[in-house]
Amino acid sequence: MNTTSLPRVARWSPLSLAAVGTVACVQLALALLPLAAPDAWIERLTVLFVYGILALMWNALAGYAGLLSVGQQAFFGLGAYFAVRLADGGIPAYAALAAAALATGLLSWPLSWLMLRLKEGEFAIGMWVMASLAHMLVNLDPMIQGETGTSLIALQQFEPGERRLYTYWAALGAMVLLAWGVFALLRGRLGTAAQAIRDNEEAAVSVGVRVVPTKRLIFVLSAFGCAVAGVLWLATALTFQPKTYFSVQWSAFMIFMVLVGGIGTYEGPILGALIFFLVETFFGDTGVAYLIGLGATAVLFALLLPRGLWGWVEQRFGVRVLPVGYRLVVGRPGDGPTLRPMDDGARP
Repeated sequence: MNTTSLPRVARWSPLSLAAVGTVACVQLALALLPLAAPDAWIERLTVLFVYGILALMWNALAGYAGLLSVGQQAFFGLGAYFAVRLADGGIPAYAALAAAALATGLLSWPLSWLMLRLKEGEFAIGMWVMASLAHMLVNLDPMIQGETGTSLIALQQFEPGERRLYTYWAALGAMVLLAWGVFALLRGRLGTAAQAIRDNEEAAVSVGVRVVPTKRLIFVLSAFGCAVAGVLWLATALTFQPKTYFSVQWSAFMIFMVLVGGIGTYEGPILGALIFFLVETFFGDTGVAYLIGLGATAVLFALLLPRGLWGWVEQRFGVRVLPVGYRLVVGRPGDGPTLRPMDDGARP
């Protein structure tokens, strides 16, 4: 008797299980890479890890919680500023970096009570205003010397080779922990609640979703992650200039990476960060033309591929390598299952 079996909901597939194992092996290989790779590779990969953190954090905020921000540079800059301040106060350099990221995350909690009162475009502009205000306040600190800036002198006690390795491992470790942390959160009740809020906040309230606490948690997580990226960038550059760290270009880079890779997907921002890294590596020296090209590419993707490259792959082929959503498995006894993705990505 040829009957169709009852459908069931599943998350994992042989592909996704293999992908998790592959990612873990790649991360282990990256941890061992400094033992054989040239110094130039180590420096460039550290930059890539920072970009990956920024993309993941902006996607968690906008792609899953629906909070579109053009002011995440506020937390990027504050993390670097607090690191300089704490190191100047006598805290060891790398401990100051960690403490600065944590302090920025804690500061974002009371800020969220104000910012989350704003909706959609108001929130985006409000975040940009907050970043500009943070920039001006940091400039008032006599130690920073206005836009002249200062240096993280405490890191200069390390030999350049040691500092390069420590910063590389710190960046890799931070990216790995934040990436898997976001993955775990999105696969839990928080991820489901965030997506419900993004799709229809009123409907989410009607089914019992705690809207404001969910938004606040993701807001603080994103702020902390951006601060981590800021302190890591400081560790690579050593110098702190407010106009660089509080520049809106950081939000522009985040938006580019997420739009191109695939907003509202887990794999998309990682792909977008890699694409942006390669574009910057080969075309970053072209100046204004490079920035114009980034803007034009982002606009084209928004118009032609609103879900980005990975979003298109998911939609076209139903492939999910690191799934945070579910699939409906339908099949007949003795046949291989048919997997139909249940939408958990951002709507175009």
